Amino acid sequence: MQQKHERIDALVFNAGTMEPAALGSLTEARFGRQVAVNVRGPVFGLQAALPLLAPGRSVVLIGSVAAMSASPNFGTYGATKAALRAYARTWTAELAPRGIRVNVVSPGPTDTEMFASVPEEARAAITSQIPMGRMGRPEEVAAAVVFLLSGQASFIAGVELFVDGGAVQV
Repeated sequence: MQQKHERIDALVFNAGTMEPAALGSLTEARFGRQVAVNVRGPVFGLQAALPLLAPGRSVVLIGSVAAMSASPNFGTYGATKAALRAYARTWTAELAPRGIRVNVVSPGPTDTEMFASVPEEARAAITSQIPMGRMGRPEEVAAAVVFLLSGQASFIAGVELFVDGGAVQV
């Protein structure tokens, strides 16, 4: 990586996987895959990027409102996203001397390909729980990420910004 690029100005960890399973049917393989993608990837990805991460720059981790809710069958997914929130706090403290900010954007239900496969009845039930009365749009989540990466957010560090139409805040 260092041979191709001199520095990284902004870094977003957006990869994630979700494999619903109740505790009684959770397998080590299913658990391991979610932890590998949702937690291990950002941890070791940031570690690898640190030598190139320019002073005064920003890192955004993509969390989820699932870290704040008790949704049956989604315990592992929620736990992996909660781990990112914990890491954002720790990494903010560790990287502050370099002026590097770490924040989390936690989307609520967002109208993406992942939700396209959800049956309409389930989509309606999910949407009914959102005070804004609709799912989010990908560009709304992207706007929050861009803001946190920008100089306009230069004094925002270690926060979790919910882009969820009020779903977990109201």
